[in-house]
Amino acid sequence: MTSPPPVWQPLIDSLLEAVCLVEPLGLRIVAANAAAGTLFGVDSAALIGRAVIELAATPEDECFWEDMAAGRAPLEGRHIHSDSLVRHADGHLVPVERRVNRVWMRPGQAIYVLGLRDQSAQRGAEDELERLLAELRATLESTDDGMLVTDLQGGIRGCNQRFAELWSLPEALLTQRDDHAILDWMRRQVEDEARFSERLRELAETPALPATRSVDRLRLRSGRVLERVTLPQYKRGQPIGRVCSFRDITEPLASAARLQLAAQVFESSLDAVFVTDDQHCIVTANAACERITGTKREALLGLPTARLLSLPNAGPEGDAQPGDWFAPIAERLTEHGVWEGELWHRRADGSALPGQVSLVRMPAQANAGDPPGATGVRHVGFFKDLTETVAAHRRIEELAFSDALTGLPNRVMLIERVEFALAMSQRHQTPFALLFLDLDRFKHINDSLGHLFGDRVLVEVAERLKTCVRQVDTVARLGGDEFVLLLSQLDARGAETSARRVLEVLGQPFTLQGLNFSVTASIGIAMYPNDGTSMNDLIKNADAAMYRVKERGRAGLRFYQPQMNVDLLARMKLDHAMRLALEHGDFRLHYQPQVGLACGAVLGAEALLRWRDADLGDVSPGEFIPVAEESGFIVALGDWVLGEAVRQAALWRAQGRELPVSVNVSALQFQQADFVERVAAVLAAAQLPATLLELELTESILLRDADEALQRLTALHRLGVRLAIDDFGTGYSSLGYLKRFPISKLKIDRSFVKGLPGDESDCGIAQAIIQMARALRLRVIAEGVETVAQRDFLLQAGCDEFQGFLFAPALTVEELQERMTSRPARDGAIAGACGQGQPASPRGGSVPRPPVATPAQALNTE
Repeated sequence: MTSPPPVWQPLIDSLLEAVCLVEPLGLRIVAANAAAGTLFGVDSAALIGRAVIELAATPEDECFWEDMAAGRAPLEGRHIHSDSLVRHADGHLVPVERRVNRVWMRPGQAIYVLGLRDQSAQRGAEDELERLLAELRATLESTDDGMLVTDLQGGIRGCNQRFAELWSLPEALLTQRDDHAILDWMRRQVEDEARFSERLRELAETPALPATRSVDRLRLRSGRVLERVTLPQYKRGQPIGRVCSFRDITEPLASAARLQLAAQVFESSLDAVFVTDDQHCIVTANAACERITGTKREALLGLPTARLLSLPNAGPEGDAQPGDWFAPIAERLTEHGVWEGELWHRRADGSALPGQVSLVRMPAQANAGDPPGATGVRHVGFFKDLTETVAAHRRIEELAFSDALTGLPNRVMLIERVEFALAMSQRHQTPFALLFLDLDRFKHINDSLGHLFGDRVLVEVAERLKTCVRQVDTVARLGGDEFVLLLSQLDARGAETSARRVLEVLGQPFTLQGLNFSVTASIGIAMYPNDGTSMNDLIKNADAAMYRVKERGRAGLRFYQPQMNVDLLARMKLDHAMRLALEHGDFRLHYQPQVGLACGAVLGAEALLRWRDADLGDVSPGEFIPVAEESGFIVALGDWVLGEAVRQAALWRAQGRELPVSVNVSALQFQQADFVERVAAVLAAAQLPATLLELELTESILLRDADEALQRLTALHRLGVRLAIDDFGTGYSSLGYLKRFPISKLKIDRSFVKGLPGDESDCGIAQAIIQMARALRLRVIAEGVETVAQRDFLLQAGCDEFQGFLFAPALTVEELQERMTSRPARDGAIAGACGQGQPASPRGGSVPRPPVATPAQALNTE
């Protein structure tokens, strides 16, 4: 037995089809892959050594391998390819596609490669397709309708024998399959040839199929009437043609089959259908009528229509109604033969539900079983239950006019209520109040406990608000945590009483999910007609009053005053003017010297922002800085101040004067994610050493998010920037945080300096700050020093620096340079006698006393 090289086995194992290698002499299998074992139902190793003829399952295969064994070389062209059968180990035959190739491994040594592909699935699919086609053809031929299948252009693709019978097609047309001739024959068979031709032309010119079927009727010259139903035909979601069915409806229109169909429709209808006699008493009803009314069919028989149905205003409880209410409907039925409208239907339990009713009069011959005097007239009633529809409409109304979360009236409903209140107040000359309520710090609840918890709080707030008003009043939710209370026919005193009641009720503790907490609110009140004669004016003014409560500490109420709108407009105008001023370069910096107490030398300068507007004149920072912080413009403005101060310090350094500049940083500016990068970029652009820049930050900035603040302060400290706490003592500093922060200086607020040395409290606070700074090895600077006595006290207490009118107000660059030039001996090295950068210590001896500059002499204040 000739064995193939070992490399052949991995090769045939990688093939998906079954492969056996057969040695040419004894025709025995020398190699087989796993697919061959699967095909024959045995392990592939069991095939090795078996005669290939043993696997033959057909006489043709046996003859083929016998010819091969006899050397008659049946392989023509070196291979044979045909369909065959093989026998599985369980005995069943498997159809396969067979290919036998002769391969020469080396000169004089050949081997046969037997490839077998299982065709069971393909044969099954083909058989199923043939069966389906046969069934489809049988179905088409067995139907009573004539079927015609066309492509999108109207070309005929097929038809059944019934179609040929209905149209009386000659045999020649069926055998020729001439589409034009068949269509021309059909056109000549109909009475309205023009309409038929027009329809064919429309189909040919409009290949796109409609989404629904179309139905029409064709009257033939023979008197036969055909009903044509045209349906689109799709393949893989795409239109490929049309299917037209033709039904002869000439006789069935009056046949018993049609009557039976009508009875089935009557019984299977989902809508209630009942038939009455000429006296409007029910003679029959369908199952849906029995189900909808909840009354047995036997009980419905003989029931007058006026007792089954009722007027809409009778209501679901079946209130009393006039006994002759049905008379106008009966009269209209007699005159017009039809009546449609909405009525309520009575149920067996006495309740009533809404429905759409249609009544039709049907004249008929009197039947033998009819009572004496009967005319044979019948009335058919159709009743569609509208319970779900009415409920859906009611729900839509609720969604349209109610807040989805709290169920309170929404803005749309509030508009209607306010317009009604306006109309009533104008008619009766009575006032009413509009309260705008906003929860205080509600964002903290959402941020800390989640929005789902916040929604539950809003629902609880809504329930409490409803207990604070009368039935004639309205509590509406505008959105978020904003509510509006409309208090009808109420004066200012009543409005204030109601508002205080709201504050009291909301001030009671809340308990949700085991958590106890408090919720406060700010309320603005607008009165009609003094504060507005329209809803927009009233809400706007109440909102302005509420905003003023927020500014004054929250958790209170306030009536609207005209000045509030003036203030808001002034803020808007100021904000706009600021933005234009920055764009046009109208801002400038003044610098207030920071002087060493021990030596009198100028150790630095604080950059202070100044603005002179062409229309507004000199605007105080106390006016425009809060507006800038509120609008967020403070970030852009602070960046400009930082860049301008650093540029000026770099210019002084280039002139040989290394004078540190101190810049105030706002909370919003410090919280920017790239604040440290901005500072580094400004220093790099100006080529200024970081040690000549000092940033002043308030205590509130550092304590808002202490961990994040520590990271940014550390990054600034690594740059070399010096850090100071401004207005120290006015916030809520934590000594633990102060110890961790890389701060180099504390600034005593002017409010503690103003009373020195006469005020004992101010003296104690100033000395405590200085002593604490000495313990933490921090420098101390006092601002707002205006008198010699204040300066001397600070010097004796160990303060390092001061700034204020005693030395100079905030000066222009030219004024500051002139002031420093006039005292060159005192403005020497910063690290000189004043010992800047080292902890302060008590000092004695005389101190140079610069001339005093009083506030009246200063051009600008800090």
